[in-house]
Amino acid sequence: MNSSDMYRTILLSYLLILSICTWGQSEYSGENLIWSDEFDGEGLPDSTKWSFETKGNAYGWGNNEAQYYTNETGGNATVKDGMLHITARKQDWLGRKYTSARLSTSHKFSFTYGRVDVRAKLPSGRGSWPAIWMLGQNIQASKWPDCGEIDIMEHVGYDPGVLHGTVHTKAYNHVLGTQIGKTTLIPNPFSEFHIYSIDWTEEKIDFLLDNKVYHTFQNDRLTTAEWPFDSPEFLLLNVAVGGNWGGLKGIDDTIFPLTMLIDYVRVYQKK
Repeated sequence: MNSSDMYRTILLSYLLILSICTWGQSEYSGENLIWSDEFDGEGLPDSTKWSFETKGNAYGWGNNEAQYYTNETGGNATVKDGMLHITARKQDWLGRKYTSARLSTSHKFSFTYGRVDVRAKLPSGRGSWPAIWMLGQNIQASKWPDCGEIDIMEHVGYDPGVLHGTVHTKAYNHVLGTQIGKTTLIPNPFSEFHIYSIDWTEEKIDFLLDNKVYHTFQNDRLTTAEWPFDSPEFLLLNVAVGGNWGGLKGIDDTIFPLTMLIDYVRVYQKK
């Protein structure tokens, strides 16, 4: 082995050791990175981390949404240029006029308590309804909303400067009109990336935009109807079209295709 090859071998060994030692370290004091997707590859989302959800298409996912969420063959969710691209298109697909994708970590990754950071750039236009959110992994047994839903980020295109962070439970949900959430103004969500986060503990759930808390949902120590958030939740990413909320002021067909870009998804827990 010549000196050049020896140097290269030593360097590669050092980088491998460094990667092993730094995995799990966090930019947040006292917390470890326990799961992430940096979307560094090319092609479909990592199937060990994400599944395509399609089963609610026949009912508009309970919200009268206008899109059809396609599976791996639809081309609505791809990884390229270091980003996840979730794209909604105006195209006929199995009886619907629009297509999009909904990705989930259900039965692949769920967790109880922690911080979630998602760096994303949102699509714009009347009729768009992107979301970054969570559901209780026990949803099959407990059903919605008893399982608990945490909406880390929701945005409706007809209200472009407003970010929504909300929880839904058996006691507090939009069907009853009792959901608990707050809004904050968001600058340039279509041209700039922002970090959408929650910090979830036994005591409360903080909602953050670019590391600033704008909403806190407290655990009042009542029943699981008010606080079901002591059980594992999984992650979801999607771009809906229309629906009871996203389509409240109609759908502008000139906005398509529209894409939500996700730079990374990271989950941290206390050491």
